Amino acid sequence: MAKNKQVFELTQEGVDQLKAELRYLKDEKRPEVVAALQEARAQGDLSENADYDSAREEQARTEARIKEIENILENSKLIKTTNDNRINAGKTVKLLFVEKNKEVEYQLVGTIEANPLQNKISIESPVGAAVIGQNVGDTVSVRLETGKTFNVTILEVR
Repeated sequence: MAKNKQVFELTQEGVDQLKAELRYLKDEKRPEVVAALQEARAQGDLSENADYDSAREEQARTEARIKEIENILENSKLIKTTNDNRINAGKTVKLLFVEKNKEVEYQLVGTIEANPLQNKISIESPVGAAVIGQNVGDTVSVRLETGKTFNVTILEVR
């Protein structure tokens, strides 16, 4: 039975960032790690060589990240935004958290790109899922995994 491959939804910005990280890992980081391994090997006895062990661990982390990025890019679907006011992935929304009377602006992205510190939230997050498909002026109820609910009003979409 064929295993379903996971599809990663990415914005063009997300694709570009991953490609840049992949170039860095292959063109700069990988050669640095190889050089560190060669230097550590030159020190002699590998059984008690902390530099060698450290370089091998760094090599494993680097190669794993390269494989991970290649897999994401190979199985990614580009998020296409529409020019209307309907909310979908890739758009930026300004929301009013009604109960707190607090305005917040988020870019709606795929799970891989989500970074709350940069106000990028996943379309699968409770807030993201609640506002997808909605329009400016709509108020929607957001239900958290804890069961708590709150309301957000959509102030702006771009």
